[in-house]
Amino acid sequence: MDTRALRNPYPDYDGSPASTQALFDFQGKLTSEFAQQLSVKVSELLAVMENGLKSADPRDCTTYTGWAGIALLYLHLHNVFRDPSYLQRALEYVSRSLKCLTRRHDVTFLCGDAGPLAVAAVVYYRLQRMQETDEYINRLLQYHQTVVTGLGGLPDEMLYGRMGYLYSLIFINQQLGQDRIPLQYIQQVVTSDTIIYGGEHLSRKFRVQNQSPLMYEWYQEQYVGAAHGLAGIYYFLMQPGFVSAAEHVHRLVKPSVDYVCHLRFPTGNYPPCIGDDRDLLVHWCHGSPGVIYMLLQAYKAFGVPQYLEDALHCGEVVWRYGLLKKGYGLCHGAAGNAYTFLTLYRHTQDPKHLYRACMFADWCMNYGKHGCRTPDTPFSLFEGMAGTIYFLSDLLQPMKARFPAFEV
Repeated sequence: MDTRALRNPYPDYDGSPASTQALFDFQGKLTSEFAQQLSVKVSELLAVMENGLKSADPRDCTTYTGWAGIALLYLHLHNVFRDPSYLQRALEYVSRSLKCLTRRHDVTFLCGDAGPLAVAAVVYYRLQRMQETDEYINRLLQYHQTVVTGLGGLPDEMLYGRMGYLYSLIFINQQLGQDRIPLQYIQQVVTSDTIIYGGEHLSRKFRVQNQSPLMYEWYQEQYVGAAHGLAGIYYFLMQPGFVSAAEHVHRLVKPSVDYVCHLRFPTGNYPPCIGDDRDLLVHWCHGSPGVIYMLLQAYKAFGVPQYLEDALHCGEVVWRYGLLKKGYGLCHGAAGNAYTFLTLYRHTQDPKHLYRACMFADWCMNYGKHGCRTPDTPFSLFEGMAGTIYFLSDLLQPMKARFPAFEV
């Protein structure tokens, strides 16, 4: 495998209590020493990040690389540490974000205006300012019609497409209570003439309807991974109740998931696009670290053991090739890859996966010492340091950890 990874220097989990006793107990609760180490590193990196943000692009409102992402980090830190000053920081950053919205057709949580609006709604909700909460939810729902009717040539993927808008609605429900945005709004996005019918249309166009009844593309490429591709879309289509006709999930989504499974390389990794035979990328955005969420959701939805087996293979790929030369970020870095182990741990309770997540955390705590590349936005949530801080703080409560802005 031609890889963009550094050699993993850590011994793997050997099953003995001695290998984990400094990290967590048999119930998966972190030791106070290790939790303390993580908390101290979170504070250290936050100070570096705050300093670095002084020179960040003042006009980037997005969750991916801009102010809404920093607001989301502080919202998360407030959830973890219950420190009211973090909520105030979240308010400062989301206010900054709302002043520079793209005001275009960018409707996604990560790269459009939906992210800042959704984060703002939650920040104001935490501050018990209900009028502003309602205002931002209403502004978010103003995009609904455009997304459902398919105007403006919107793609279906996560970063720039319908799934990215859908996640904004999910985020509101996760934070404010399951029925704040009625399920029918979510179902309309999914089963509108766009995602399901559009997927069937493209499948016929590419003449793959017998193998994959649904097909999607972004910029004329059929991407496979979580950010732009099939794995990310199918992950959401398999969430309970999102597709209003349950038979659609069995008839259309399951064989399409199986089609993605057949694309797997012998290494256990997945190609960035259909027809691309380069086994290179082990990122959340392309490759095993993003495909795993689709596989585990398929296992939950259909109960087929092979999906779990394939997901465990993803874990092996990430353990071997997941410490990336690109750095420590979420989208294509060690922190994003570490969530592979946290999601496996949550599904299996096998301490091996929590151990591996702790080893990747150790790597991330040595931020900047491995000769990795500096990302274009070095302090942002998805490319830079904010994402690493998010992961290190998420590890404090392993069973609650979720890949931000994606995992339901």
